[in-house]
Amino acid sequence: MQYGLTEEQIMLRDTVRRLAQDQLLPGAAARDEKEEFAWDAVEVFRENGIFACDFKEEYGGAQMGLLAFALAVEEVAKVCASSSVILLVHELGAMPMMLAGSAEQKAKWFPGLASGEHLVAFGLTEPGAGSDVAGLRTRAEKKGDKYVINGTKQFISHADVAQYICIAAVTDPEKAPHKGGQSIIVVEKGTPGLSIGKKEHKMGIHGSTTCEVILEDCEVPAANLLGNEGDGFPILMKTLDFTRPCVAAQALGIAQGALDYAVDYAKERVQFGKAIIKNQGLNWMLADMDTSVEAARQLVYKTCAVFEQVPKDLSRVPVEAMRLSAMAKLVAGDTAMKVTTDAVQVLGGYGYVKEYPVERMMRDAKITQIYEGTSQVQKMVIGGLL
Repeated sequence: MQYGLTEEQIMLRDTVRRLAQDQLLPGAAARDEKEEFAWDAVEVFRENGIFACDFKEEYGGAQMGLLAFALAVEEVAKVCASSSVILLVHELGAMPMMLAGSAEQKAKWFPGLASGEHLVAFGLTEPGAGSDVAGLRTRAEKKGDKYVINGTKQFISHADVAQYICIAAVTDPEKAPHKGGQSIIVVEKGTPGLSIGKKEHKMGIHGSTTCEVILEDCEVPAANLLGNEGDGFPILMKTLDFTRPCVAAQALGIAQGALDYAVDYAKERVQFGKAIIKNQGLNWMLADMDTSVEAARQLVYKTCAVFEQVPKDLSRVPVEAMRLSAMAKLVAGDTAMKVTTDAVQVLGGYGYVKEYPVERMMRDAKITQIYEGTSQVQKMVIGGLL
């Protein structure tokens, strides 16, 4: 599979790089400090059409594909991981709609999502069901032309600011999840019975909100069901296959940002009469960091290029694409954690204080080993496919 970047993709990457450096980097530390949703980043993405990247042209999108989207995420994550989460969650929340939405549903929801006027969230995780998707307890019972939903979701990114939340729920408790027991239903902001509970105080990505979602006799039109009743499990699995490479792109960006800062610092910091980059111990450490980042980049880009050929419907994901998706997230997430930790080490005492960004990058990197399937879950996927 070829993944040399096209002229259009390079133009997008360079444009987002400039936007990130000029408009997102200056406020990155403040977003981390305030721990509030980064509406300023949303405005940057809206004004420059970044939300439109992976939506079809007929809905006001740019239809540039997953690799282009990943390039945008990477460039933003280099300077502000919190801002990159806004793009990731938008893609994650919209993906079930892309895969299983009807023409009427897409025409209703996608123009607002492509423009960024509306945001969308993905309601999967519950207090007792994270990696174990089969353990969902949220229940949606059909009554006439409505579904009545009851349950609690946990760790739902941007649920407090989203216009739509794609809720995963059990619709037939007599069936196993992978045999038609689960469905995905779109719940709109302001629906009676929908409320936002506790907001989490996290280690990193402070410019992205993470909330509890409470559904109490929440009545939703049956027309908001994605696909057919019972399609929930395949929608969930294919959604994650598509979006894990995007998380990998975020991890890649965080790693590259930390590496760039560490190299610049090592060129300027003088100890024992010379720049510390000339000391073999640190020089080789930086060489290992650079090699790891480049290796991760090749895997992420290849994976995204493979997914350009995977149809956005409910057909099965090819085994090779599934394997690469898990590998990309595993390698990029672990690389981000290792490289940011080493970047802190390169800066020494300065790396440990908030005046320098590598401390924030290290905290932000950790989540890339956890959300959308932990590194251990990725190994389960890869090992299972063997």
